[in-house]
Amino acid sequence: MTSPTYRDARPLLFGIAALALLLDRLTKLWINAHLRVGQAITIIPGVFRITHVLNTGAAFSLFSESTNPIHLRWGLEAFSIMAIVAVLALLVTTGRRFTLTTLAFALILGGAIGNLYDRFRYTYVTDFLEVKIVHYHWPDFNFADSCITIAACLLVIEIFKPQAETAE
Repeated sequence: MTSPTYRDARPLLFGIAALALLLDRLTKLWINAHLRVGQAITIIPGVFRITHVLNTGAAFSLFSESTNPIHLRWGLEAFSIMAIVAVLALLVTTGRRFTLTTLAFALILGGAIGNLYDRFRYTYVTDFLEVKIVHYHWPDFNFADSCITIAACLLVIEIFKPQAETAE
C-alpha cells in the first residue's frame, strides 16, 4: 500500500506569515499616521478603543517599567531572533502538511518578525488595541501580539485534540 501524497503546504504557510507581517505593518503605519501618542478612538464605549501606545517592554507591556531598558531591549531582540529561527526551522521541517500546529507556527513567525522590526527600527513596539472588560483593563497590544496569542491557542487546541488511533 502506498502512502498518500500531499501538496507541500509551506508556500501557503509562508504566505500566511507574510500576510500577518503585512497586516501588522499596515495597521501600525496607520496608527502612527493618524493618532498622536496617547490619543484614542473609542469603538465600543467602556470596552474597546484604538489607542497609540509606545511599548518598550515585551508583549502586552510586560517589563515596560524595567530599570535597564537597553538590556531589556537587547534581551527581547535576542529572544525574538531565536524564536524566529526556531519557528522557521519547524515550519521548514513540518510544514509539508497544513495543520493547526503549522498554522500556529506561521502566525508566530509573522507576529514575531513584525514586533522585531519595530524594536530594530524604533526601539519600541507600537501597540493600539485597548480592551477593558468590566473592571479589568487588558494591556494594549497590536496585530502581531494577536497573531502570537491566536497561535498559542491553536497549539493548546492541538495538544488537547483527541488523536486518531493507528493500527499496528
